[in-house]
Amino acid sequence: MILFTVFGSFWLELYLKTGVLRRIQRTFLSIFPVAILFLAWDAYAISQGHWYFDKSQILGIIGPFEIPFEEFLFFIVVPLAALMTIQAVRTVKKHWTVGDE
Repeated sequence: MILFTVFGSFWLELYLKTGVLRRIQRTFLSIFPVAILFLAWDAYAISQGHWYFDKSQILGIIGPFEIPFEEFLFFIVVPLAALMTIQAVRTVKKHWTVGDE
């Protein structure tokens, strides 16, 4: 699913030249705080036994706090894809504003 998300939206960066990856600091500041919050929530839920990750459906690379590598990727790739999609719409619809102008 992560690869599908990458292929489904990263082409927008190349084709429409949305500029999301060129503004890396802005992108980082948009994604990092939320990713940290949700990773902390994951860590808590895992430690309390509220949820787990099926070993047969992950690569087996486990990061800090017993969080699988795919979960770290999820909290980076999905918001990045959303940013690229929003910027693609803004590129195509020249006068569409979202409040960060």
